[in-house]
Amino acid sequence: MACNVAEDYRFLCDAQAAWGIVLETLASAGFLFTLALIFALVIMVPRICNNAKRAIVPIQFIFLIGTLGIFGLTFAFIIQLNRQTCPTRFFLFGVLFAMCFSSLLVHASKLVRLVRGGLGMSWWVMLLTVIALSLVQIIIAILYVAIYLGRNMSQCDRTTANLNDRNNDFVLILIYVLLLIALAFLVSMISMCGPCKYWKRHSAHIYITMFLSIGIWVTWIVMLLRGNASLGHSHEWDDPVIAIALVANGWVFLLFYMVPELCLMTRHQSDCAQEKTQAQPRLLRQAVGVDNRVFTQEDCTQGPDSGRSSPSSIPRFDATLALKEIESSKEFSIPRPQPRPDAFIQYRTHDLSEM
Repeated sequence: MACNVAEDYRFLCDAQAAWGIVLETLASAGFLFTLALIFALVIMVPRICNNAKRAIVPIQFIFLIGTLGIFGLTFAFIIQLNRQTCPTRFFLFGVLFAMCFSSLLVHASKLVRLVRGGLGMSWWVMLLTVIALSLVQIIIAILYVAIYLGRNMSQCDRTTANLNDRNNDFVLILIYVLLLIALAFLVSMISMCGPCKYWKRHSAHIYITMFLSIGIWVTWIVMLLRGNASLGHSHEWDDPVIAIALVANGWVFLLFYMVPELCLMTRHQSDCAQEKTQAQPRLLRQAVGVDNRVFTQEDCTQGPDSGRSSPSSIPRFDATLALKEIESSKEFSIPRPQPRPDAFIQYRTHDLSEM
């Protein structure tokens, strides 16, 4: 049963086209769930004791705001294309995803140092980096909307014949976002290489999120440019495909990144220094206990293959030289003159002879 509303809004309540009702339900649920996560993050901030986790909080706020906008933007694709929704689509789609992916990229960059026992970027450097990365896409979107669409508003009409050109333009202005996706995925893989296992869990959240996001983006771009036409649906599925991509990617952001991050936000951190020591080779570790011998020469039984020395024949050197007690076998006191007995007898004999 079709609803009695304007043609542009019929997919919001048309039961014959159920995709609109399903997607707006999922988008509304994601919007409310994102708001709940924002309030939860605000409440948890005073309980975060680790400085490295505190530094990530500002960019996670930006990430949640971007995700909130992604769920809201879904309604612009459920509502049919017109001169009001067209600039919103072209402008906000790339900007909101640039905010989210730049936040993931900066978080992964900090984890590259954290998994190796370092500190990484401070919170204000991370915040400025996210803003700078997002600003690039904002400039690209403004230039396209203000210059191109401003002069060619006919591109926003559904009756335009060159729908393929419009879809190509929509993908072209997202090339920078695709670059952010590739960089975030690459850095997330690098951030999983390090001795600190605790921070690797955070890296795994970003890696899984980026892996699923890449799959979603490849799917909707292929369907938009080639798949719909090859399946015989021409451009009827263009809006549903992009709306599904928005809702799916938004829920991936929440379930595979934000929720696990909030679960680990106040959890006790393991000793990264100890994990780093255990990950080092045995010869590079500092010995905890020291024996009372400096060198130990073990006997080696040489066989026919005596040209090669076995590992047991190599003298073992302790990490710290033990102090060796000096046995006092001799007395080092100052010698005193002792009279000789024969000299005393001669002296007395000489005195007697003079008498």
